[in-house]
Amino acid sequence: MKFFKNQKGFTLIEMLIVLMIISVLIILIVPNLGDKSKEVNETGCEALVGLVQAQVDAYYIDTDAYPTTISELVGDYITEDQKECPDGTDLTLNSDGTVSAPIPNE
Repeated sequence: MKFFKNQKGFTLIEMLIVLMIISVLIILIVPNLGDKSKEVNETGCEALVGLVQAQVDAYYIDTDAYPTTISELVGDYITEDQKECPDGTDLTLNSDGTVSAPIPNE
């Protein structure tokens, strides 16, 4: 019975080498992903400001006046969680109807 004579496969050493290479790549890549969270939060906040600004403009078209607070938009125009950026900072509505987000401290 010579079932295993012509079968090809990886040896234990080859598998260990591949696992070691994958481990080294993971060790190099994972710390770099942690640095991206600040950039993602800033980009998400900029996108949210644009979305809420569009809703402020829609409110103005409907009522011929700007809302006095962001809270006036909740329900018909935005949801409760759209009042703040992903990093937790609250959006600000200026008297001229522009929406802004505070610049986070570095």
